Amino acid sequence: MISTSKWIAGALMVAACAASPLALAQDNASDSRKEDDAFLLLRDSVRRDDAAKAEFYAARLADYSIPSYVDYYRLKARFKEATDPEVRAFLSKYQGSAIADRMRNDWLLELGRKREWATFDEQFPQFVLQDDTQVKCYNLLSRLSKGQNVAADARALLVYPPYYGEGCGALIAALAQTGQFTEDDLWVQVRLAGETNATGPAKRTVILLNGSDKKMGQAVDLPTLALAKGAGSTRADHETFLVAVGRGARTSMNLARMALEKNSPHLTPQERAIGWANLALVSSYSFSPDTAGYWAKSAGAPLSLDQMQWKTRIALRERDWKTVKATIAAMPPQLRKDPTWIYWNARALAAEAGSNTPEVLAAYRSIADQSSYYGILAGEELGQLVTIPPPGAAPTPAEMAAIAANPGLQRALKFFEMRLRFEGTREWNWETRRLNERELIAAAEFAREKHVLDRMVYTSEKTRVQADYTHRYPVPHDDIMQPTTSTLGLDRAWVYGLIRQESRFVMDAQSSVGASGLMQVMPSTGRWVARKIGLTDFVQGMLTDVKTNILLGANYLNMVLGSMDGSQVLATAAYNAGPGRLRSWRTQLAKPMDSTIFIESIPFSETRGYVKNVMVNATYYAALFDGRPQSLKARLGGTVTPKGYTEQEQQEAAYGGR
Repeated sequence: MISTSKWIAGALMVAACAASPLALAQDNASDSRKEDDAFLLLRDSVRRDDAAKAEFYAARLADYSIPSYVDYYRLKARFKEATDPEVRAFLSKYQGSAIADRMRNDWLLELGRKREWATFDEQFPQFVLQDDTQVKCYNLLSRLSKGQNVAADARALLVYPPYYGEGCGALIAALAQTGQFTEDDLWVQVRLAGETNATGPAKRTVILLNGSDKKMGQAVDLPTLALAKGAGSTRADHETFLVAVGRGARTSMNLARMALEKNSPHLTPQERAIGWANLALVSSYSFSPDTAGYWAKSAGAPLSLDQMQWKTRIALRERDWKTVKATIAAMPPQLRKDPTWIYWNARALAAEAGSNTPEVLAAYRSIADQSSYYGILAGEELGQLVTIPPPGAAPTPAEMAAIAANPGLQRALKFFEMRLRFEGTREWNWETRRLNERELIAAAEFAREKHVLDRMVYTSEKTRVQADYTHRYPVPHDDIMQPTTSTLGLDRAWVYGLIRQESRFVMDAQSSVGASGLMQVMPSTGRWVARKIGLTDFVQGMLTDVKTNILLGANYLNMVLGSMDGSQVLATAAYNAGPGRLRSWRTQLAKPMDSTIFIESIPFSETRGYVKNVMVNATYYAALFDGRPQSLKARLGGTVTPKGYTEQEQQEAAYGGR
């Protein structure tokens, strides 16, 4: 039998252990994890439109560390039944926060759907991010209901039908009904919908033109059948057929071309030009020698923004500087002001009148202060190389303390810990948008301390007067990277430049297609490279290990570089789009091409932007590593050549080109 004194001593010991700091910390951590799990279940319940479960989990989070999001999801779960006072109470309680702006976005969509314009008009100016196309359409619809002329604003907004939704569809219908959109405006929308594979908007708009939504759906989704039926007799039939020409060309260029040629006698000159523009756009995605001819036959066609840009790119491939100038001049003002087209217009002017004319130099100067791809190239035309400016003063302890206490950044870190990167990024970006230069520098350093390197890079890039380039171009895991690249003979600056673009240094980054880790290695690629280098114990889970990811990614990049004759431009594109595609593109090259023109005419917009960014990143990393000015043009190389060109042929091509 246990004595009373021993029992009391044991009880006191248990109590002491339970009350120890370690035990309390463990209990708190366990409670926090349970609350985090409940929050994730709340979030998922709302996404599944399960209001009962959402309320159940919200009730368990009365003291959660991020109450604004609990309240948001609780209200969002029953949003269609929520009263205006409830929504206003939420907006008032969390005024100025990212989640309040998100709630206002949701409310504006609901108000627009219900056509409650008085409240919509009151709330729309308070919507800070203004990043929802459908909300913008509702705003124009509200203005239209008051008799305002909004046609010009609508034309500028309505450029990508997949984003339209109910709001933009209703706007187009109202513009047609009031006569602010002409038939030509509506057919522009139909063609855009066909070009972007947006079947719903195409069908809804063609009804406004007394066309057949069934035929239009077939033209977008089953173009071969639509082409077989021919052009028909009405304008609606003709336009539907032309949509099918563009869609069908994506499957068989020859079939679509033959259908257009066969039906050309039944089409007006402008309709024939539209058909050739549709073929030309699809042909532009290859390096086919027929593409320039297709664009020549499209003269007189009203072109979409994408068609305008591709017509310019094909003129660049042909070194047809006169057409380059003309197509850029025909672009809308906002597109013409893009650094891409400012640079190429200057190149076209220089090709005709010389590089040192005042107009050319003024164009280069207008963008040379930008650290973007074309800003750097313009700077090099003026004799400026890439250098690293000295950093500003380091943030003070007081500045760091203020940033660490920022509630929005604290919420962001909490979300990052929970692997809710979308929410964390939204909170971080919302807070940093209102910071001054000194605060941005402190926030970037704070992100470094917390190992959130993607936000460190993002925050540093927002500074304009001062910048710490070790924030913008970090070198984590260099103890692994240096020996790996040295052994392979790889350019370390280039590899870091690629990682910066691939993952922004988020180690657990996962792409939509399954690529993992810093270098975004696909599982199949990882297995293949592991076999090649003798890594016999490789399993897919190792892709998120820093050392393994860098080892496999760097070896794969080295293999791709070798297969691309040592061209960093080609290897970078191949790393993103796949070596097979690059081999195909090179096969279609008839002769060497200026590397900057090759990059600008890469068929995939993602790969095109990727190559530009990686090469800029690598140039800045080289400037950091070498401590001396660097040339982006030198890194790009003079030309991209077809496979098998001799060294003498490459030199002749480089000498003969600009």
